[in-house]
Amino acid sequence: MGGISIWQLLIILVIVVLLFGTKRLGSMGSDLGAAIRGFRKSMQDEPKPEDKRLPGEEPQNSEVIQGEAQRSEEKH
Repeated sequence: MGGISIWQLLIILVIVVLLFGTKRLGSMGSDLGAAIRGFRKSMQDEPKPEDKRLPGEEPQNSEVIQGEAQRSEEKH
């Protein structure tokens, strides 16, 4: 109940092939595959934050400043 049977899928497939044709479906499939491969490659090639330094550049040292915060109330 509520599921799609194999016959319904075959009817949908036949209608799609009649509408678009096998040649156009093949080119759409290859374009989709190329887009997915390009997306995966761009996700893998993205540099990590520590890799953004120039070669030979030393990492910056961060210094912690000790102290207390004070609130000053100003009257407007």
